[in-house]
Amino acid sequence: MLQAAAAAAGGQQYPAGTLYVVATPIGNLADLTLRAIHVLSLVDAVACEDTRHTAPLIRYLGLDKPLLAVHQHNERSAAGDVIARLARGERIAYVSDAGTPAISDPGAALVAAVATSGRAVVAIPGASSAITAVSVAGDTVGSGFHFVGFLPPKGNERALALKALATAGDTQVLFEAPHRIETLAQELAKACGERAVTLCRELTKQFETVATLPASALPGWLAADGNRLRGEFVLVLHAMAPAALADTTARHDAVLQTLLAELPLKQAVSLAASLTGAPRNALYARALALKAGPSTSP
Repeated sequence: MLQAAAAAAGGQQYPAGTLYVVATPIGNLADLTLRAIHVLSLVDAVACEDTRHTAPLIRYLGLDKPLLAVHQHNERSAAGDVIARLARGERIAYVSDAGTPAISDPGAALVAAVATSGRAVVAIPGASSAITAVSVAGDTVGSGFHFVGFLPPKGNERALALKALATAGDTQVLFEAPHRIETLAQELAKACGERAVTLCRELTKQFETVATLPASALPGWLAADGNRLRGEFVLVLHAMAPAALADTTARHDAVLQTLLAELPLKQAVSLAASLTGAPRNALYARALALKAGPSTSP
């Protein structure tokens, strides 16, 4: 394995004093790239979200590397140790528990600190559950996607986030844990109705499940089989069909026009965002267009 990785990836230069941000498998070990294996064999230490999770991966590769704990609770303070090692000319890899670091995982603060210190950061790309889910969703309407990750756990922040999901026209990608998936399914069913959702469970693993159905059908689908509640989830809320998007835009315009007639622009936009759940920036741009009135030819 190490020889094959060196043959495939060894021709590239891997400078000393560099932080390598390495994507690891989201479930299936065979998804670890040859370049990732080669870099892990080269580095002087591996900084990781959880040493207990990373140690078996390093052993599986037949490697013996010092592991540095760099997680959400100590990331900023631990960055100092990583930077000191880089200053001594060490190569350091950073891995999160699964997938690509800094995507709903630690890593961003470490990368920012290293870059600010003047040291190089190199990405070693690979598995990402968000990209994997979008690739099998079959969303023919969307031309891109908005990565949401985990919604706020409760309260007004969650309610506003759900409103924003329901009114946003583009594709949305969410993460959810098994103990909260039923609650999220019920919320999406209420907020999104017949809008299509692709639910991905245990991606790349033996019992991987991918199902596309209307949001309104999600609670019943989960309840039909207890096994469907197990594992980690990625959900792709498909983009709105043009007719539905036009209807949503018309409703937002009606709210904005009513408020703009009585309030200054910023107050009108702020209140419209609270009422509709739509993104404030989008409402502000639309409010400016409404105040300007229909365009006229010169």
